[in-house]
Amino acid sequence: MNLRAPAIPLITVDPYFSVWSPTEKLYDSTPMHWTGKPNTMVGIVTIDGEEYRFMGSGETPVIEQTGCRLDALSTRYTFENAAILLEVTFLTPLLPYDLHLMSRPVSYMHTDWKALDGEGHDVSVKVTVSEELCLDKRGQSPVETDIIKFTDDEILGVRMGNVDQKPLNRSGDDVRIDWGYFYLAVEGENSAVNITDMTDKDGTMTAVSAVAGGCDSLFLFAYDDIDSIQYFGDPLKAYWRKGGSDIVTEIERAASAYGDYLAGACKAFSRALLTHALEAGGEEYADILQLAYRQVCAAHKLVYDNSGDVLYISKECFSNGCAATVDVSYPSIPLFLCYNPELVRGMMRPIFRFARTDDWEFDFSPHDCGQYPLLNGAVYSKGSITNQMPVEECGNMLVMAAASSIADRDVSFATANMDLLSQWVKYLIQYGEDPENQLCTDDFAGHLAHNCNLSLKAIMGIVSYAVILDMQGSKTEAQTYLTKAREMAQSWIVRASNGDGSWRLAFDRPGSWSMKYNMVWDKLFGTNLFPREVVESELASNFRHFNPYGMPLDNRAAYTKTDWMVWTATMTTDPKLFRAYIHPIWLAYNHSPSRVPLTDWYDTVTSVKVGFQHRTVQGGLFMKLLDASGKMKYKF
Repeated sequence: MNLRAPAIPLITVDPYFSVWSPTEKLYDSTPMHWTGKPNTMVGIVTIDGEEYRFMGSGETPVIEQTGCRLDALSTRYTFENAAILLEVTFLTPLLPYDLHLMSRPVSYMHTDWKALDGEGHDVSVKVTVSEELCLDKRGQSPVETDIIKFTDDEILGVRMGNVDQKPLNRSGDDVRIDWGYFYLAVEGENSAVNITDMTDKDGTMTAVSAVAGGCDSLFLFAYDDIDSIQYFGDPLKAYWRKGGSDIVTEIERAASAYGDYLAGACKAFSRALLTHALEAGGEEYADILQLAYRQVCAAHKLVYDNSGDVLYISKECFSNGCAATVDVSYPSIPLFLCYNPELVRGMMRPIFRFARTDDWEFDFSPHDCGQYPLLNGAVYSKGSITNQMPVEECGNMLVMAAASSIADRDVSFATANMDLLSQWVKYLIQYGEDPENQLCTDDFAGHLAHNCNLSLKAIMGIVSYAVILDMQGSKTEAQTYLTKAREMAQSWIVRASNGDGSWRLAFDRPGSWSMKYNMVWDKLFGTNLFPREVVESELASNFRHFNPYGMPLDNRAAYTKTDWMVWTATMTTDPKLFRAYIHPIWLAYNHSPSRVPLTDWYDTVTSVKVGFQHRTVQGGLFMKLLDASGKMKYKF
């Protein structure tokens, strides 16, 4: 890829186990957690007795980095001096068709080297990892360390963790895990592990290290969080534990699988994603998707409930830390509809469960189920209706239910939840045509009455309910809801028109404008509620408002949302027009001085991050890929 990544993924497992480099050169900065706090790791290659640094900060001289290539699942660096070429590959096998593997908390660093001068050399690679990976902040409390014994004598390992183990002791946003244990393992010639100290400008920390010689070595980073999620009072385990496995066994399996098939399977998945993205949207679009994939997956935690069902828990990263948030899940689903719709259902299950409790007193969908990792009930509104998103969340849940049903032609999950879906579609019919003063998912912009885009959400929620009914065989009833959606769409066209080929931000604000991203499902489902001339006219009019780094969300501010810009662009049938929307997003990431995992909220004039980073909503960037797949088309 040609895109200069704002931050480069190294270890990407879940919201707590997520390590990035904020610089192009791996040795120009200390690796960081996605929040920006240091997750100090140092890599040293020793060549004929001379040490050179390839990762992390320090006084040791560096071996020059000559390349960095990313694909969906891996980051490959190359380093050179006069003697050798060293290749270092970070890989996290987030393969969506294998949920055990996707949830396994093991990430890899593979190293190999070759001589460049025709001479023989004595080479070893060493990695040292600090206590920051198992504490919220360094020095928070003492850590304990142990050498780990594996049944496979070729694997050596060491673990490190807080001496004060209190799983699931708190929730929050800009916080890191302080329970469970970090594991560092190595497989390779003349390998060894050690417990050590690491000293930098801020003092001394406990650390663990692993070293291996030879031309082909494998380092494994793993994290056993013991308990992953609190779910309505019950502690839940990560999905990989479903068969009763333990972390030492999983590390051994991970080491064995890497060379046998896993590296090849990851290459095949990444190659397929690249090919499909190029076909769907061009080279710049493919660059963006490759960079987004690991981030989107690693902002979730995959667990199972007491019934054995999949739960895929999102975290609102650098927002407020809410968990299982409906209007965060909704924009993320295109990625998972492409690759595994069961993960979409895993996002919805907590909401359905909470909505059936006595703690939820409203006739519309909840916004969230807690603050990560504690899912014990909604926290966003603190029980008040003032800051709820009634039309937003009802529409989101209905679209998600329909889309996941269409994706694998199975309506059973929606059918099992028809009591709530039926209640929520009634809310949309009553309040969705011209919404009152409510929040929508773009809540940072504040309350807005008569929101045209929120009305679109209601229309698409109603047509989604029609799809579900039709799939169930209730065709007459489905036509009733389809007719209602068509009537509302026709009314929308008249009331939202500016009279110049564009449509308003709010029905009562002539001359206003906004991205109409919710309309995209009309194209994907093939329901054709809105004539093509309306859609194309709206899309063309948007270019009056473009800044150097894209179209603002609406006329109230210069910031944009990348997920919504791609959804808006996907509504066109013109490849050149689509790429005209994508190009400024690519430029924004390529030029942005905000060296963080992909932000979805930035200024279209400066490309500077306004707020969010590392959020699951970047799964919405896959909307064009989903559209190109054709799997969302539905015929009544």
